[in-house]
Amino acid sequence: MNSLLDHLNAPQLAAVTLPPVHALILAGAGSGKTRVLTTRIAWLISNRQVAPPGVLAVTFTNKAAREMQTRLAGMLPINIRGMWIGTFHGLCNRLLRAHHRDAGLPQLFQILDSADQQSAVKRLLKSLNVDDEKFPPRELCHFINAQKEQGLRPAAVEAWDDWARKRVGLYEAYEAQCQREGVVDFAELLLRSYELLEHNEPLCRHYQERFRHILVDEFQDTNKLQYKWLKLLAGGGANLFCVGDDDQSIYAFRGADVGNMADFEREFHVANLIRLEQNYRSHGNILDAANAIIRNNPSRLGKNLWTEAGSGEPVRIYESCSDGDEARWIVEEVKALQRDGHARAEIALLYRSNAQSRALEHALFNAGLPYRVYGGLRFFERAEIKHALAYLRLIANTDDDTAFARVVNFPARGIGARSLENLQDAAKAANSSLHAAIPQVAGAGGARLAAFAQLIVTLRDAAQLPLPELVDHVVELSGLRSHYQNEKEGQERLANLDELINAAASFVAEEGTPNQDGEITGEFGNDLSSFLAHASLEAGEHQAGEGDDALQLMTVHSAKGLEFNVVFISGLEDGLFPHENSLTEDKGLEEERRLMYVAVTRARQRLYLSFAQTRMLHGQTRYNLPSRFLDEVPEELVKWLTPRAGRGGFAVPSAPTSFGSTPRRSESSGGSGFRIGQSVMHPKFGLGVIVNAEGGGTDARVQVNFGVAGMKWLALAVAKLEAA
Repeated sequence: MNSLLDHLNAPQLAAVTLPPVHALILAGAGSGKTRVLTTRIAWLISNRQVAPPGVLAVTFTNKAAREMQTRLAGMLPINIRGMWIGTFHGLCNRLLRAHHRDAGLPQLFQILDSADQQSAVKRLLKSLNVDDEKFPPRELCHFINAQKEQGLRPAAVEAWDDWARKRVGLYEAYEAQCQREGVVDFAELLLRSYELLEHNEPLCRHYQERFRHILVDEFQDTNKLQYKWLKLLAGGGANLFCVGDDDQSIYAFRGADVGNMADFEREFHVANLIRLEQNYRSHGNILDAANAIIRNNPSRLGKNLWTEAGSGEPVRIYESCSDGDEARWIVEEVKALQRDGHARAEIALLYRSNAQSRALEHALFNAGLPYRVYGGLRFFERAEIKHALAYLRLIANTDDDTAFARVVNFPARGIGARSLENLQDAAKAANSSLHAAIPQVAGAGGARLAAFAQLIVTLRDAAQLPLPELVDHVVELSGLRSHYQNEKEGQERLANLDELINAAASFVAEEGTPNQDGEITGEFGNDLSSFLAHASLEAGEHQAGEGDDALQLMTVHSAKGLEFNVVFISGLEDGLFPHENSLTEDKGLEEERRLMYVAVTRARQRLYLSFAQTRMLHGQTRYNLPSRFLDEVPEELVKWLTPRAGRGGFAVPSAPTSFGSTPRRSESSGGSGFRIGQSVMHPKFGLGVIVNAEGGGTDARVQVNFGVAGMKWLALAVAKLEAA
């Protein structure tokens, strides 16, 4: 017994040895929550408070479930295979397999993954002759899953217009198709399991009496139906032991409801709320920065992370002129870290949006540094990017059959498998490309293929446009942009397509610069074929193999649950992180702040925060204010790696009235008098806004945004600026 409780701190010990009552454990990042959960189970069994079959432990990932089982196997001299430890989906599957007849399912029912579900919906739409442009299969899957996660069958879904009623009808038809085929999707596993227990009182009572202790990991990530499922199982007097962190609830877009924690505390009259605040991961300055940021969120249950590891290094902040400069600085800093002995695998580059990876990947490619995109695809491997590149490849070469096959019916334009089979036969007979064989295909299919060929002709007519404009034109005219606008989660794909336009603009800037003799000095040149060659090479280079020492690139959402010695958080600009949508959504900014808290607490030893004054968006330069989250980090924790705006020692220049309302961060820094957001008048460029300043006296350099004139660096003496 004593060996089980060794190495627990006081709050952990209190949580593990609680009497059989409901409890809520607020477990901060890196506070040892898995140790508490597994030790609690082992302590209950060793103390004979419950037999192994009487424990139900719920996790959110298979990895967490396996880790819990492994630890328990080392703690207890028993076979833990029969214990109910797993994810919500895994446990519900186990329940339905055991009672498939009561659940109205065949014994060997099959589970649809996301791709299978989308294919099933496509078949349904085709069988009902429903326009999949008006009801995109991917979006319809999201709708169906969202209703199920709310515990709603079609009859309970409210519909206020014909379009909504049609979606509900498709949901009902999809249910009938799944029942007929003996298959269930992931959302159905939980809903069917809940309904089985709710409508079968003897069976429900059996499991309520069996599971006397229910333990839940990552409780802040539960959705409405998962919480109802837990309440139902605990209705017979079982003790709920819920471990979570309301400050790390970042999955609202998946249906997670952080309010479940407060509801649990109220509905179950929880008297035992224990805070695990000692952190075993990060140094003190990193934790103090995280605490200061999250403290700005109202309605928290509240905790304050601390460590015995000492303050450690200050949080480093870097301000760059552009996103490209930011990426190049990160690469140079990574090289310096390598020289200091840091393994690449212990360095993580985090970003808010997947589209941001493009600039980082490009800089890493140029530097020859191996990297791995964790939990996602590299930029040029993403489906929407490959679709757009396929159209561009057809502009460059209509005989490119691989590109042709990829987009001939994407977005969907009614060209079916039979038409493509006829086209392939015609191409084989004529020994020609698929595009060249289109006139040989007759009927309606041939007409649709001819329309696609005409689309390529139209796109080729725009080939004389500058490369970024050509990419934008292709994305628009091909229908890719409108296709993804109709998807529920299409915004990220649209952001990636916009980033492809940025990639073209950057390529022209880097590779298409003529020298004094008018010759292109880059390796490729700046035409379309050169850009496509560049994209292919960058897609295939420097991808790290399994086990290689490689940098880790990932979104902040993907970083949840991971930790690294060194963490870079890039793109810290208002509108990017926090995301612009959060500034208008109810509770949106609070979730973004929780996301920032998660990002900061991934770092063990060193944390870098960076932002850019300008960033390419849709092929054009956008001027940014630093993220408000940077303002929330106490100055005493920070080391600026670049001069702060206004740190010179010169006098206050006279300034005309500012544009409209003054930007939020308009305070001076370092007592210089120059202020971000201050307006100045220039005889050539007119009225502008200061976005950066450094130096003093005759060496004063003030960076000003003069609107359509763009960003200009002016080397001005203070007297000249005042005179202007």
